[in-house]
Amino acid sequence: MEKSTVVDGESGESVTSKVRTSSGMFLDKKQDEVVARIEERIAAWTMLPTECIIFYCFANFAILKLSENGESMQILRYGQGEKYEPHFDYISGRQGSTREGDRVATVLMYLSNVKMGDSLLPQARLSQPKDETWSDCAEQGFAVKPAKGSAVLFFSLHPNATLDTDSLHGSCPVIEGEKVVGDEVDSCEILQLSPEIRRQVRG
Repeated sequence: MEKSTVVDGESGESVTSKVRTSSGMFLDKKQDEVVARIEERIAAWTMLPTECIIFYCFANFAILKLSENGESMQILRYGQGEKYEPHFDYISGRQGSTREGDRVATVLMYLSNVKMGDSLLPQARLSQPKDETWSDCAEQGFAVKPAKGSAVLFFSLHPNATLDTDSLHGSCPVIEGEKVVGDEVDSCEILQLSPEIRRQVRG
């Protein structure tokens, strides 16, 4: 796996950054029957075509993004203390952006019960009770604790294709342990990755 990157706001190039500290690798769309089945099931859930699906598997959760032009799957691994600062998935209007189309929605599918590593939506207009089990990071807004087998869907664009600023989101730091998605996915029917993919994830 290689260090994850972000899009530079000025050049439009992919660069490494302290705001995103995971490692990752790419898979081809419909690489095998399992990947194709995942794409089809998520497309049925979101009512968007499989051509729009981008799927990311994280150490503490899997993330699927839906875009107008589609992208390859990416498996990401977050170790202890690794995180992704709050960001938007849409790219319209960003300086230096040369991509066509835009990211429409995100599905987070949790593969393990990792400690902390909450998903944070700091601008979402939702309230929730919190106690001492939540991290300081999660206290910054609406947060979702990783719970193996659960999933969250949110859209980056409104139905009229305008940008939804409430979709700002990030991943709080993992406090304990390092999870590898190939090892954590076995009991989740929708995410049975092939042995070949598991070997690639283990590196």
